[in-house]
Amino acid sequence: MSDQMNRRSFIVATGLTALASTRVLGANDTLRVGVIGAGGRMGDLLNSADRVGGYQIAAVSDVYTPRRDAIKQRSKDTATVHPDYRELLEQKLDAVFIASPDHWHVRMATDAIAAGKDVYLEKPVTHTLEEGAALTKAVRSSKQILQCGMQQRSWIHFRDAVELIQGGSLGRVPQVRTYWWQNYFAWRNRTAVDVQALDWKSWLGGAPEQAFNEEKFYRWRWFWNFGGGAMTDLFTHWIDVVHWAMKADQPKDVLMLGDKYVFDQWDCPDTVQAALRYPGFDVVYEGMMGSSIDDGGLEFRGTEATLKINRSGFGVYHEGVQERANPVMKADSFRDGTIDHMQNFLDCVRSRKEPNAPVETGVAAARAGHIANLAYRKGGQISWPAKV
Repeated sequence: MSDQMNRRSFIVATGLTALASTRVLGANDTLRVGVIGAGGRMGDLLNSADRVGGYQIAAVSDVYTPRRDAIKQRSKDTATVHPDYRELLEQKLDAVFIASPDHWHVRMATDAIAAGKDVYLEKPVTHTLEEGAALTKAVRSSKQILQCGMQQRSWIHFRDAVELIQGGSLGRVPQVRTYWWQNYFAWRNRTAVDVQALDWKSWLGGAPEQAFNEEKFYRWRWFWNFGGGAMTDLFTHWIDVVHWAMKADQPKDVLMLGDKYVFDQWDCPDTVQAALRYPGFDVVYEGMMGSSIDDGGLEFRGTEATLKINRSGFGVYHEGVQERANPVMKADSFRDGTIDHMQNFLDCVRSRKEPNAPVETGVAAARAGHIANLAYRKGGQISWPAKV
């Protein structure tokens, strides 16, 4: 019996369940979905859901009127519109997609679960270390499905790569290198915010009261009140792949250097180098937000071979093989893994099976980023669990 089935059986056997949605779904039923947080990433999720089909946008909630209106129009004017997401959760829905700023994730997800809705929750699933336990408890004390937005878990070539690594094709893997470079200078053009159409106080939620700032509204990931910078935005994806492939999900020592060399107006560093030590192997990360050459990827450095992977594909390079013969194995990707990840979620809403990225995976991936940020804010180094 698999670990997933063991865990699910334990939950059922111990009675740690709440009533799930009373609607019994068939394979051909159209799922009624609520949209919470209607920004750019939600557009990507809906595009992927459109490729899958079998769903309809039944309701939308956002604190910015133009974004609500855009989703209503996308639904051919059939979706109900709600400035307050709690009103949306009162509607007859099978599931919700949540793509709000990070500081709202756990509150919205736990409220949705309590309302009997299944949840697709964008990454990072938590905004603080402490929120991980609350989210996990909410999911595991219910019968609701929660899929974390770690789409590599459903991306075919990532799944194949993990199988190769776990099967020993690389030999022993003492080091994993990860990186992600993006160029925020390329994203300077943006529509001015209609502040009269924005409920800024509701957007802030539990964050400290502060005046409206367009940079914070658009680039909230780079302000501590709302996000966690590169380590919870970008690194979260890659460390999830590492946790999955290496079967270890908590670092014991973390070093992090970070600087604001490019975007001084942000809270979070735009230039980062980090090193995380896990039992038996190390993970390094580097990135900068003013240069996009090489984009993002991972390198699993083994004693017999190295596997280099990104969202376009992977290659396996064997030690001792002449350069012209490497890679000895290659795979290309021609389809965004978010499509298959959404397919997996909607399938699980119908079947009630465990999704590819259950809550524990998302919590662990976010936790690694939170620990790295904590190291940065404490002078560059931390051991974990932290010494009291």
